[in-house]
Amino acid sequence: MKIVMVSSEVVPFAKTGGLGDVLGALPKTLAKLGHEVTVLLPLYRSIDFSGYNLVANDWEEKVTIDSKNFNLKYSKIKEPKLPLEYIFLENDSLFDRKALYVDPETGADYNDNDDRFIFFNKAVLKFLISKDYAPDILHVHDWQAALVPVFTKLCFADHELFRNCKTVMTIHNLAFQGMYENSKFGKLGLEEELFYPTSPFEFYGKVNFIKASITYSDAVTTVSQQYAQEIQTNEFGCGLDGVLKQHADKLYGILNGVDYSIWSPSRDKKIPFKFIRANLSGKKMNKIELLNELGLPIREKTPLIGIISRLTDQKGFDLLEFIIDDVMKENLQIVLLGTGDEKYHRFFKDVESRYPDKCRSLLKFDDTLAHKIEAASDMFLMPSYYEPCGLNQMYSLKYGTVPIVRKVGGLADTVKDYNDQTKEGTGFVFENYTAQELLSTIKRAIETYQNRRNWLKIMKQGMNEDYSWKQSALKYVELYNKLR
Repeated sequence: MKIVMVSSEVVPFAKTGGLGDVLGALPKTLAKLGHEVTVLLPLYRSIDFSGYNLVANDWEEKVTIDSKNFNLKYSKIKEPKLPLEYIFLENDSLFDRKALYVDPETGADYNDNDDRFIFFNKAVLKFLISKDYAPDILHVHDWQAALVPVFTKLCFADHELFRNCKTVMTIHNLAFQGMYENSKFGKLGLEEELFYPTSPFEFYGKVNFIKASITYSDAVTTVSQQYAQEIQTNEFGCGLDGVLKQHADKLYGILNGVDYSIWSPSRDKKIPFKFIRANLSGKKMNKIELLNELGLPIREKTPLIGIISRLTDQKGFDLLEFIIDDVMKENLQIVLLGTGDEKYHRFFKDVESRYPDKCRSLLKFDDTLAHKIEAASDMFLMPSYYEPCGLNQMYSLKYGTVPIVRKVGGLADTVKDYNDQTKEGTGFVFENYTAQELLSTIKRAIETYQNRRNWLKIMKQGMNEDYSWKQSALKYVELYNKLR
């Protein structure tokens, strides 16, 4: 199959969150399965091409937005030994900037993000047509690429290149929809009659890229089966639950995968001591090493709870605020790594100052430290209000770091609650979004930790789980074949 992937983020070139990780792994996995994969993304100033053979060329086109012409060039990188190519679409006036979406000078979104990503979507199709490239599948990701299926259906439905092409749009987080004032609709270059109350484009008087894409894509996927159900409810649908229920027949949940060449304790190049399921001595040594590095005392029967997260309400830290003193009374230590809302920066620094022998709050992002925390911690806390997929709970399982999670989104799909009667399960799960339920679940985990035999069984059951990208990629291939 000829598969074209379109995204604003692709690891290792551009990333602000999990979207980039997915686009770093899924195309490679599909290529390893024998499919011809082309990935298109903007050429941002921040991309470091060191070590890559970036090939530029003399090709140049124009993309028109609201009667204004923008130059379009491209460069490419061919992945060695795989049928995989990365195409970087270039316009300096739109993408030669310090950051991807947010102006570092103001802390607000660039005020022309609509122009930037309308250009990107049109440029994708302009490139494919000019190169006479006919994909079997056009798979786009999130609002920044959501207009590609819309333009394909409304402008190029009869074009020979797209006559047999099927479009897939993946929602990684429905909270981000690409919404702009209705005066911006004209920039799309579509008939004005397409914008009216309740139309596929209109959302409370604004233009909504994701809503339009849900309507015009041949299939809509999201990043876990549970999240696919949740976004059809008023609580998690972000105002689009009615539209998603209307198109439920083409809505699928496919879990993101983990790149075990990077996130596996037996292969991890960023941890001091590697270990395997059959011999966990390296995990204990990693814990001692990290505690020493952080200046925390080593306590034999005290579990270390790791947290690696954006510090926002979505991640459940408002619950933790309510119960933090009760939590810190327990026999535990906590290490947090992450940045986010200033109120949570203050909160976690305060916890560290009041409990200096039990907590370290590392308010930054450090990839090496993230690996060390996963490898060293006994438990991993993710009490999210909503979590489309989540990756850290899957990393944690592979490292024998037992997750404490809320039964929501991808957390519900990947972590099985421990049953003390049957001794089955891979973590500790609470259902209702209340501080008391979170507290009782943390206490249950700490109590279980004291029984070494039971705890080892939980660890090993988690390490045995397989959430590799190959499993996810095969499900996408199954969907692609179903559409064709």
